[in-house]
Amino acid sequence: MITTSVAEAAQILQQGKVLAYPTEAVWGLGCDPFNEHAFLEILRLKQRPIEKGVILLAGQLSQVEHLLTNVDSSIREQIIQSWTQRSHTERATTWLLPADEQIPQWIKGQHTQVAVRVTNHPLCTALCNAFNGFIVSTSANPASLTPARSLQEASHYFGSELNYLNGDLGLSREPSKIIDASTGQIIRD
Repeated sequence: MITTSVAEAAQILQQGKVLAYPTEAVWGLGCDPFNEHAFLEILRLKQRPIEKGVILLAGQLSQVEHLLTNVDSSIREQIIQSWTQRSHTERATTWLLPADEQIPQWIKGQHTQVAVRVTNHPLCTALCNAFNGFIVSTSANPASLTPARSLQEASHYFGSELNYLNGDLGLSREPSKIIDASTGQIIRD
């Protein structure tokens, strides 16, 4: 099913289904991060090992503030600035943060940290807010193929197996960079 309704897309996530949607740079696959069945469906579709973990996407800082409590205050300020003071054309930043007890093991994979991004993409922000929390965000592509950059490419990869929230990609040309908050190391540049 293809929809342009954010409310309908949020209901799809609440029903434990997988949703393909446009993000800042590429199409993503998302689900309720607390629904293990939906998460395993994403891994099956992508042919991705569970050990790798995935990104959590939030629509506003309050949805992930609990993950910033054990981060050094100067780094926390840098993280918040990267999420809140970024233009729509700048590349998004995902941070590896200490995972708390609320984060399911399947989200982290083999890691002790969790990858988190607060988006400024209007459709993604609206989706997370309608869902009332963060969602899984991993690129919409089978493991060895290029991430989808359009509804047509996403549906070519996954066909009628998925639900789609149609909309425009953001203005970034590259997927988010990933930085480890504990070391400052750039994991994906």
